[in-house]
Amino acid sequence: MKVIVPVAGIGNRLKPHTLTQPKPLLHVAGKPMLSFILEPIIKLDPEEVIFVVGYRGGQIRDYVEKHYSFKATFVEQDKLLGLGYAIHLALESIESTPLMIVLGDTIVECDLAAFVAAGDNVLGLRQVYDPKRFGIAEVKDNKVVGLEEKPDDPKTNLAVIGLYSIADSDQLKVNLAKIVAADQRTSGEIQLTDALSAMIAQGTQFEAYEVANWYDCGKKETLLSTNQHLLKHAPKPAETNGVKINPPVYIAPTAKITDSELGPFVSVSDKAVVTNSRIENSIIGYESTVENAEVKDSLVGRNALVQGGKVTVNIGEASEVITC
Repeated sequence: MKVIVPVAGIGNRLKPHTLTQPKPLLHVAGKPMLSFILEPIIKLDPEEVIFVVGYRGGQIRDYVEKHYSFKATFVEQDKLLGLGYAIHLALESIESTPLMIVLGDTIVECDLAAFVAAGDNVLGLRQVYDPKRFGIAEVKDNKVVGLEEKPDDPKTNLAVIGLYSIADSDQLKVNLAKIVAADQRTSGEIQLTDALSAMIAQGTQFEAYEVANWYDCGKKETLLSTNQHLLKHAPKPAETNGVKINPPVYIAPTAKITDSELGPFVSVSDKAVVTNSRIENSIIGYESTVENAEVKDSLVGRNALVQGGKVTVNIGEASEVITC
């Protein structure tokens, strides 16, 4: 099996953090979100993992090559024309092989081995409250019988959540190539769902597989929400003199915490320094500093400073918020 992981997006909704980092490398619950995506994939022992990179793709390549030993290939996405276009580029060098596609900016809690074993072709689905924002699947007798991208009048609330298993990549490759050649767009982009819809019309059967949990990391609020969910599995850090922990909390081994109270739902990254502060529901970035402050519902970027006051902030790398 080969795995395609599209990670070319700019991450506009997570600015200012994505001005200096690609979205998949932003930290949540103590490590880059990309690591939460790759660790279950590694257990499948894939033949190759193909990353479709674009914006700050060099940082993703460096991270993958430094931390993982599987065969990794990096395909450059020259134009941000949609997920269908990204997969089309990745498929150009792939010949007739079982394929998995996993989006690089959402975290899915799912037994991937069971997912793949569910059928020759499988689509990951999840019930959502706002189906107009997603690709939506129509299901009958556990088979996906229709797909529609961001419909005005959704037939169901089953969202396509960015997890796909396809037994033979050739049919997908052919259908995407036709869509790209015709410049066929839905909602302004070349959509993977349009190629899958064509496959269904051609007689390909897709099993519907509803996943247990699916975490969006696309904006500040959902990144913090995902941090909350993932921290529930984290062990409680050891308390030291002058430091109160209200779990769940993650503290990196190289972080330095003194005379402070953390939690619930706080992640403190490597080499961060927290002094005489109270932090709740926040992610504190690599080498950042929080001093004499009350911080809540915040994202503090790498090498940033928050000093003084009671604040809710969203600051990027090397930024400062100083309250007298």
